[in-house]
Amino acid sequence: MKKLVTGIVLFHSLLAYAQKDDKTMILSEITEKVKRYYVDKEAYKKVESSFQSDLKKGTFNTLNKNDFALLIGQKLRSDIKDYHFSFRYLENYSPEKVVDEKEKEKLHDFHNSLENFGFESVRRLEGNIGYINFKGFASPKSSANTLAAAMNFVANTNALIIDLRENQGGDNGMLLLFCSYFFDKKTDLYTTYFRHKEKTVVNSTQKDVSGAKYLHKKIYILTSTSTFSAAEALAYFLQQHKLAEVIGEKTPGAANPVDHFVIQNQYLLLVPTGKVSSSIDYKNWEHIGVIPDQEVKAKDALKAAHITILKHILTTETKTELTRSEIKNLVHQLEQ
Repeated sequence: MKKLVTGIVLFHSLLAYAQKDDKTMILSEITEKVKRYYVDKEAYKKVESSFQSDLKKGTFNTLNKNDFALLIGQKLRSDIKDYHFSFRYLENYSPEKVVDEKEKEKLHDFHNSLENFGFESVRRLEGNIGYINFKGFASPKSSANTLAAAMNFVANTNALIIDLRENQGGDNGMLLLFCSYFFDKKTDLYTTYFRHKEKTVVNSTQKDVSGAKYLHKKIYILTSTSTFSAAEALAYFLQQHKLAEVIGEKTPGAANPVDHFVIQNQYLLLVPTGKVSSSIDYKNWEHIGVIPDQEVKAKDALKAAHITILKHILTTETKTELTRSEIKNLVHQLEQ
């Protein structure tokens, strides 16, 4: 019996050591990826120091893989202060499984189609005001037709509201395509510098789009503390080019684009690998966020935008389906 107990104790000791060693290798690989790819070449030192401290304290010893991944993701974001860092456990991941890229793309497009490529709703508000509720940037190849349909729908409105309050960002190509609808010619919006490649890429709008461009009209973008990444970029660049006013809450401030890495065939790591610089002032919204022109609580942003547009219609005597008296009554109702 004594030998059996000793054997069980030894087994659990070896198991604990193996688990610790496994986490040590994972943390080491994360640190290496940050050192090699992150936009700030010195940032890995904070990560390395933090991980070593936690290993000594045994912070990770009792955590399951999901909780371990959640904690590491939080630590990366807080230690480096970059919201684009992400780390999650890949349940049932199989590196041996060969996935045909075309099939993978079709599957990805299918899943995006189930959410209408981010276009939650498109409608016309009273006063002939266009409204697009947009929740995510899928690839332009798959979502271009839906974007064109949305822009065609609002083409004859007097002003446009783009609601990004629940938009968590997504594809950079879709960001550039969406922006292209508001510029009358090809425009260099920003550059992206990749430290690990020693390469700078110029990001521009397209001259031609498949839908109706929305030019020389008032545009308002709604934001919240949940508006993130590419959604922040859309608000930032249209605001900076004086094509749109932003109404709502200051956004989190996540400007650096990411690359994906699989760690130890178990986890997915997102590392910000590029630095965006506006072609106007060579700055971006990292750590700062997009600052609204009219700061209101997110829940009140749509109403605030509607009121602002209606008052502008009254001032400019723009023709709508409503009489001046009806517009004034509508403003009064919205202000209550």
